[in-house]
Amino acid sequence: MPIDTDVALSAAPTVRDASWTERDVILYHLGLGAGVDSLDPAELRWVYEKDLRVLPTFAMVAGQGVSAGAVTPAGLSLPGIDIDLRRILHGGQSVTVHAPIPISGSATVSSRISDVWDKGKAAVIVLEQSAVDADGNPLWTSAMQIWARGEGGFGGDAGPHVSNAVPERDADKTLVSPTSTQQALVYRLSADMNPLHADPEFAKTAGFDRPILHGLASYGVVCKAVVDGVLGGDPTRVRLFSVRFAGTLYPGETIETEVWRDGDTLTLLATCPERDGQPVLTHATMEIR
Repeated sequence: MPIDTDVALSAAPTVRDASWTERDVILYHLGLGAGVDSLDPAELRWVYEKDLRVLPTFAMVAGQGVSAGAVTPAGLSLPGIDIDLRRILHGGQSVTVHAPIPISGSATVSSRISDVWDKGKAAVIVLEQSAVDADGNPLWTSAMQIWARGEGGFGGDAGPHVSNAVPERDADKTLVSPTSTQQALVYRLSADMNPLHADPEFAKTAGFDRPILHGLASYGVVCKAVVDGVLGGDPTRVRLFSVRFAGTLYPGETIETEVWRDGDTLTLLATCPERDGQPVLTHATMEIR
């Protein structure tokens, strides 16, 4: 059978070592568009080693950048999952931050399949990664939702229902994040070198007018916008950030993020104004400290 849930859920985790330096952090932030105004102190703290801060979404690429000697993302380990990898989509992402990510450091990262959900026409495989420092202290836990089209209908649990609704009132704040035409070319140096994000001809064969921005880049752009615009520039206030990827963005387009606050929970909706408000990130929640 294409998906053996017993094997998938009982498999031992795969473990890898990850290390990074302040250069990896700076390059990652540049790939999110940080530092466009190089005279703005608020922007310099993302791209200059003096008073450097680390966005929690850096966890998505930690240990995969130039200082690690790798420019491709760590391979997926999917025991019990025998499917056509061309039919999978990165459907959603979350990260829970247990402690501030240091500007340089190392971690041991364990990966395992934590859930397999049956959505009828598709299966959703949840790949969980947990990172601890050298002393065994938790740093972050992330969960990638991998949508496998045509692999549902095996009689499994459908998984939790997550509402896409936003509050029925005006947003408390709207944040505008322009992207640059070369942004994908910079972001790909932090991890994902897929030619879909650089090669115009390759992008056309995949059904796009031109190369697209990485979904995880949009994820980071929105996180930075909220940290800057709502959390006073303090990334350590982010406890959890969870989204679903709802649409593509071309480099040079804008991400507009609406924010509704209810205590320590932020509900977010990110859209592209150049394309009549087409959703980019939905089902988006940030829990803050």
